[in-house]
Amino acid sequence: MTHELSIGDVAERTALSVHTLRYYERVGLLDGVDRASSGHRRYTEDDVGWIGLLTCLRSSGMPIRAMRDFAALRRGGSATAAERRALLEDHRQEVLARQEELARYLAVLDSKIAYYRGEEAAPPDGARTAVGAGSAARSRGERR
Repeated sequence: MTHELSIGDVAERTALSVHTLRYYERVGLLDGVDRASSGHRRYTEDDVGWIGLLTCLRSSGMPIRAMRDFAALRRGGSATAAERRALLEDHRQEVLARQEELARYLAVLDSKIAYYRGEEAAPPDGARTAVGAGSAARSRGERR
C-alpha cells in the first residue's frame, strides 16, 4: 500500500500553504489527488515530487498559464516529452536572462555599498584638525 499524506503533511513538506495546494488542484496543476472516505485529500510521494517541480517552476518565474500547459503535456505521457523539454528549455533561457539582469543590479548595489563604506571611513564634514582646517581655509582665501 502506498503511504498517503494529508494536505497538512504535504503543506509542511513542501513549504506551500494548504490554500496554494488547493489552488493548484483547482487550476489543473494537480490531478487525481485521491480522497479518503471522509472526503479529505490523500497525497502520495509521487504527488510530493510533482509539487516540488511545480514549486521550482513557479519560484523561477514561470507563469501559472505555462505551468498549466506543462501539466497538460505531462498528462499526455511520453508522446509529449519533446514538447515538455522545449518548454523547459525556453523557461531556462528566461531564467538565465533574469540571472544576468540580477547580476547587473548586484554590481550596482556592490558599488554603492563600497562608496558608503568609504564615506563611513572618512572623517565627518567639518571635523578637520585646527591646523588642517586653517590651512584649507587660507588656501580658499578665507580668514579665520
